[in-house]
Amino acid sequence: MAARVIVVGGGLSGLSAAHTIYLAGGNVILLDKNNFFGGNSTKATSGINGALTRTQVDEKIGDSVKQFYEDTLKSARDKARPDLIKVLTYKSAAAVEWLQDVFNLDLTLVSRLGGHSQPRTHRGHDAKFPGMAITYALMQRLEELVESDPERVQIIKKAKVTSVNKEGNKVTGVTYHYAGESCSLDGVVVLATGGYAADFGETSLLKKHRPDTFDLASTNGTHATGDGLKMLMEIGGQGIDLDKVQVHPTGLVDPKDPGSKWKFLAAEALRGEGGLLLNGEGQRFADELGHRDYVSGEMWKQKEAKKWPIRLVLNSKASNVLDFHTRHYSGRGLMKKMSGKELAKEIGCSEDTLQKTYTTYNAIAEGKQEDPFGKKFFHNLPFDINDTFHVALMEPVLHFTMGGIEINDKAQVLNADGEGFEGLYACGELAGGVHGANRLGGSSLLGCVVYGRVAGESASQYLFQKVITGGISSANQRLGQISLHIDPNTPGKISVEWDTSSSSSSSSNVSSSSSSAPSVGGQKQAEQAQKSAGPVMKGSNADSNDPGKVSKPTDPVEFKVPEKEYSMEEVQKHNQKDDLWIVVKGVVLDVTHWLDEHPGGPQALFSHMGRDATEEFEMLHDDEVIPKYAANIVIGRVQGQTPSLEI
Repeated sequence: MAARVIVVGGGLSGLSAAHTIYLAGGNVILLDKNNFFGGNSTKATSGINGALTRTQVDEKIGDSVKQFYEDTLKSARDKARPDLIKVLTYKSAAAVEWLQDVFNLDLTLVSRLGGHSQPRTHRGHDAKFPGMAITYALMQRLEELVESDPERVQIIKKAKVTSVNKEGNKVTGVTYHYAGESCSLDGVVVLATGGYAADFGETSLLKKHRPDTFDLASTNGTHATGDGLKMLMEIGGQGIDLDKVQVHPTGLVDPKDPGSKWKFLAAEALRGEGGLLLNGEGQRFADELGHRDYVSGEMWKQKEAKKWPIRLVLNSKASNVLDFHTRHYSGRGLMKKMSGKELAKEIGCSEDTLQKTYTTYNAIAEGKQEDPFGKKFFHNLPFDINDTFHVALMEPVLHFTMGGIEINDKAQVLNADGEGFEGLYACGELAGGVHGANRLGGSSLLGCVVYGRVAGESASQYLFQKVITGGISSANQRLGQISLHIDPNTPGKISVEWDTSSSSSSSSNVSSSSSSAPSVGGQKQAEQAQKSAGPVMKGSNADSNDPGKVSKPTDPVEFKVPEKEYSMEEVQKHNQKDDLWIVVKGVVLDVTHWLDEHPGGPQALFSHMGRDATEEFEMLHDDEVIPKYAANIVIGRVQGQTPSLEI
């Protein structure tokens, strides 16, 4: 077995594992079937949980690790696995502070989500969605390591792993497809391939285990098809809790495309900051901060009673606190700002009915009467019909799969006898049992970081133990295969002879005492390796005969916006899914053939067909992503505008 760890999956869990392995001194090669790292992690909108963090202490929040553990245990219900939940909760503060200390992330805003007894969901002040901010920070740091330390860190995108290889109970590596050929790679394996909340194909785990959810829309990317779970079950891994699929209550319904299979998630923070759910008669019907399965169930009851559609309503105070969210959703046409009178008219109820809902809610919050739904926490009051509101249509959507592959508290994959496979670890949404029957909001990013780090630590310990005990070729053994001959007649000339069955002798002039170390993944992987965690694109230096060259992005330093100009009138004509232009910061992008390349999925681009998307772009991205990851779709500039991309 080679002295490296193979991480499969470039979402937050895989990235956390890769960084942990590197920081522990190990070599790592990261594979992902997509053309861009991030997975569903970049979509997470509420934050990351942590109990007894520095931020909580500074804010004098009276939380404890035990409280977080108890809250999670309660949410997990009859499927709770105390050993896994203990790791998740007791390592939560360390996970949050690792992100802050190692990656310089701001996570100093804390809010309370449904099912939590204390505010413990952390996000930053920079307005970006927390999942995006956290995952991008780890992606960017990994790119730096690929550049600065390529002997220890490699990444290969568009590498679809098809099988996990093993001998008996020992895993030896993986087989994957890349650029039309099958490749194999030896090493310790960490799988972080995500869940199955978009598994709508022939072998669908949803159809098999939760057929009642199969027709729902999903917030997941199209890649979330349970590949890793199926591969591990093929070699004897145990699928557990596969019927435990989380339906999130607040999927944003696009009025222009209400039947779409793919929907954006309305962050739980919207309800956490005081958003109300109103039925088709302008009335509350649930504790908005209840567990997700409870709120979803109450929404279905309203549908059966013919009291749909459901609306999420934020007053002006909550809207101001969540300005980034409301602007983002409004920019996509998924949320509208309106007066109380306009809201009553849209619902189809009287203004008196709507005001009565608000007056009753205010009285409940003030403790003057009991809430029939048992709500305990209230924010950003009062509600009044004379206020302004941000309003969006909602429906329950497939969001997260608690079920997955069975692991122990070391993130080791277990076989049918309950014993761990040697050299095989799983983390992130792939790992089952961590959240039991129902996951708490804010614990998906936490599960990725905590168990990504645990898997990285366990894999590193296993690797180093094998090196020490001789299970893997050690440095001394490798040195024993090398003979050096100094030529006294030619200063600086050293002849290097490799005494191995597969290597021939070679010699070279050496000007220093060091030479290049062998690539972490081997020669084939070195050819395929990429320097960017961004998408695979054919730039000007592409060579279709060389898969490595095909996948390298354009260097931002060399990027120039084409001189060709287009009027906004011309841009507006390209507003169809098969002919789609978008303007960002004075630059015209033709995204027609790039829809599947976009990490946020095609749906994110459909919202901006034929128009200027600068404001929405700035909310989520740094300017460098265009020259770095999408240079080849820049076709020109807007007439009369000077491009304002900072490159």
